[in-house]
Amino acid sequence: MPTLHRQPTRAGSVPRSDSEALRWSAVAWAAVNEEPPVRYRTIHGHRRAYRLMGEGPPLLLLHGIGDSSASWLPVMAALAEHHTVIAPDLLGHGNSAKPRADYSVAAYANGMRDLLEVLGVERVTVVGHSLGGGVAAQFAYQYPERCERLVLVATGGVARAVNPFLRVASAPLAEVLLVAMNLPPIRPLSRLGLEVLSLAGHDLGRDKVELTEVFDRLPDTAARVAFTRTLRSAVDWRGQVVTMRDRAYLTAHMPTLIIWGTNDGVIPSRHAEIIHEAMPGSALEYFPGAGHFPHHADPERFVDVVHTFINTTPTSVHDPDIWQAALRDGRPGVDTTEDDGLPELRIDSPVRRPSAC
Repeated sequence: MPTLHRQPTRAGSVPRSDSEALRWSAVAWAAVNEEPPVRYRTIHGHRRAYRLMGEGPPLLLLHGIGDSSASWLPVMAALAEHHTVIAPDLLGHGNSAKPRADYSVAAYANGMRDLLEVLGVERVTVVGHSLGGGVAAQFAYQYPERCERLVLVATGGVARAVNPFLRVASAPLAEVLLVAMNLPPIRPLSRLGLEVLSLAGHDLGRDKVELTEVFDRLPDTAARVAFTRTLRSAVDWRGQVVTMRDRAYLTAHMPTLIIWGTNDGVIPSRHAEIIHEAMPGSALEYFPGAGHFPHHADPERFVDVVHTFINTTPTSVHDPDIWQAALRDGRPGVDTTEDDGLPELRIDSPVRRPSAC
């Protein structure tokens, strides 16, 4: 199994206590640091919010469902020492617009392509957390010529298992449940429940700060509708619907790093091994004791691991012929014989390659 060795602490990374890594939520980080300002661009008539800082090779950071670019504040400044860091609020999240729109991972990947185009950024290393991991993988699949490396952090889209709350929240009329959780009589009970889970040592309780912040972002109707539309595009009552595993073999020529907390209460850590085995040549890094937000549990180590990965892997260069051959050969272990039994059609004359839209 490929592993990454930890590097010495970099100056300017988020500080830690002598005994253990501090948990830095976006709120805690902002209390002692100057935030990079939120910027805006209007694309297809909708306002897109993003944060931008640093200089160097571009690094695109994609947050999870119900979250925002603020999730990356604990690591953004340190990553920006060597990179131009772009952290958008996905459509329907944070300060971005929340229209009645397509909130599928494919649509999000298209949105990231468009934002990069507007910003004049041609190629990036993409880092995605949770839902953002699914979007990052989809971006690499739809636009391999624009993706230099792929970093998946506690990513969705691996297997069915997911926290039961997300299954319930994806059900019809789940918006009513979200409204109830923010009502004055119930809101304190919701917070108390997370506190009890934390005191009991439940994995979900490790992320009580982050999960509370997610709930706090859903007080208005537009945010709740965008949240449930996004969730339903990827999860139903049986668990996760979208999977990247059927196309994971295409990352054979894409440097890929997988990061996961060993005590993830939202998406089980066993998914890390599953997707690691499905992605040829990928590196896997566990964060012992971390929950669903390893970049908050130990931001200093997170920055070191990402920097090491980038510094020790070449950028991916998309070769259409290799990509075509991989698609024709198909996923290893799967029979690719023509269903109709006819010989494969050969086209000798040059053809125009269709561009992704």
